[in-house]
Amino acid sequence: MLDLVKATPIRELLRAELARKIAFSIGAAEKQVTEIQGLTLTRRTRPMAPGSGTYEPSLAVVAQGRKRVDLGRTSFLFDESRFLLTSLDLPIIGQVIEASEQAPFLCLMLRLEMPVVRELLSREEIPQAPSESPAMAIGETTPELLSACCRLMDLLRNPQDIPFLSRLIQREIIYRILRGPEGARLRAIATPGDQSQRTAKAIAWLRANYSKPLRVEGLAQIAGMGVSTLHHHFRALTAMSPLQYQKQLRLQAARGRMLMDGVDAASAAFEVGYEKRQPIQPRIQPFLRATTDAGYSDAALAWGSANGIRQQRMRPLPQLHSDDGCGLGTIADTDRNKTK
Repeated sequence: MLDLVKATPIRELLRAELARKIAFSIGAAEKQVTEIQGLTLTRRTRPMAPGSGTYEPSLAVVAQGRKRVDLGRTSFLFDESRFLLTSLDLPIIGQVIEASEQAPFLCLMLRLEMPVVRELLSREEIPQAPSESPAMAIGETTPELLSACCRLMDLLRNPQDIPFLSRLIQREIIYRILRGPEGARLRAIATPGDQSQRTAKAIAWLRANYSKPLRVEGLAQIAGMGVSTLHHHFRALTAMSPLQYQKQLRLQAARGRMLMDGVDAASAAFEVGYEKRQPIQPRIQPFLRATTDAGYSDAALAWGSANGIRQQRMRPLPQLHSDDGCGLGTIADTDRNKTK
């Protein structure tokens, strides 16, 4: 009990220090991709509308504010005392729910390198515990984790040290995550032969080939499992079935092409894998319903007009923006990069 009392003031001091370092580095920007590979900083000065995105394996540490991420029907709240750990590529809906001009939402996101995770598991005596939780978890932000994050941020002011020290500090951060109970799924996914690792192979294939027709039998062969076993473990990791996972990836990609690149609905549907005879409107419409302070966005209205949907029937659902705040890009971003 005494240790907990001592740890709380130390944790608060380190959290405030991390917030200052993030604020200094990012300035007035909303997002900063730093010189440290895999490290992204985010700042928001007001609560944001929900936005869809795909989170890569990563650690999100909030120095100030609060955010909610929905995975399927499960919600994850993370803030100044709790981090978010993502162990697989997962399609989510994210929303900054606590932020202001006086106290902006400040978040550090570190992409997790799976080869480093596997190396640490092979070298260290890290306890292996079974996990039935999804590949997303909330954990306590300890003083030790905050200290490592502060030291990682310090390297941005001394860029000559980044090539030598950033990997060491990132290894420490991953080590601390792996030793905690929240790291159980990450440990399993990185362990060769584990059911979670085999399921992750199928998920990785589906992420890379979402536009192709889905044969669950073929996906089960990739994982080296029976179909029913794959379904069980797939849902346990992602909170959705393989077909639902593919649908989310397709809709995110189509939405990005339509709203950001001006592609029409039929073309976007065909690009992401829907056959031309399959109507995209019922699927994509919830992703496009959005409002600005003055009403409907120009992109949503243009799409609705082109596809015969009246303005008054498009109920406002604020999901126009992509969630790259404490995220690492979306599938639509990836597709646009491929076409450049």
